[in-house]
Amino acid sequence: MSNRIAPKLLAEFIGTFAFVFIGAGAAAVVGSGVGLPGIAAIAFAHGLAIMAFAFAYGSVSGGHMNPAVTIGVLAAGAMGVGEAIGYIISQLIGGIAGALLLRTVLGGAATGLGMPALAHGLALGATTVTITPEAGFMIEALLAFFLVTVVLSTAVAGRAGNLAPLAIGMTLTLNIIMGGALTGAPFNPARALGPMVATGNFSDAWLYMTAPIVGAIVAALLHTGLARLAHERMAVKPDRAAQTPAE
Repeated sequence: MSNRIAPKLLAEFIGTFAFVFIGAGAAAVVGSGVGLPGIAAIAFAHGLAIMAFAFAYGSVSGGHMNPAVTIGVLAAGAMGVGEAIGYIISQLIGGIAGALLLRTVLGGAATGLGMPALAHGLALGATTVTITPEAGFMIEALLAFFLVTVVLSTAVAGRAGNLAPLAIGMTLTLNIIMGGALTGAPFNPARALGPMVATGNFSDAWLYMTAPIVGAIVAALLHTGLARLAHERMAVKPDRAAQTPAE
């Protein structure tokens, strides 16, 4: 392992470890069926955790802390394959370690350890909603799409400067407020896999592992397409100006 990549992998491990420990811990402590106030508390715990460690490690590794984000950055051409693989391995190990420590700390005091699950019989007004795997896949993919779009447009493109972690944390918070009651809203394979390993429950694992990656790749393709279009338009303007006869 080169001296250049080692600090990045360590930063991704620590950041993801802390994110899962704090986020899943908040979900485990607050519990399920607590309504909007509980979901908001869980959402802010995740959002503040990702924001804090993105500020802490953004200059080291970019502060991905999410395999879907790393794959999105890779698909956008902003990092190499080898580096991306190292990031993903570090994130998955960090997520599992965070969930295992959480299980050790809480023991049997918390059910599920913040493990995501599709809603069954969720009360919405006068009716109830059950999220099918197909609907859950779409929700998780969309939430990852939103997050990766913001990451690419702020942190990677450099448009938000030092405020990129704030935009990313806000996006993650809003995503969980929207989708927390529907799918658990991890939209992060490391965040989902950690509690699954810690509890031994791998229900709908395929959904939580693949949907965020699909959303991330779509976000990357759209981002690069729009960037290319904007570049082409900027290139056309000087050509037109050069062809305009002087008065």
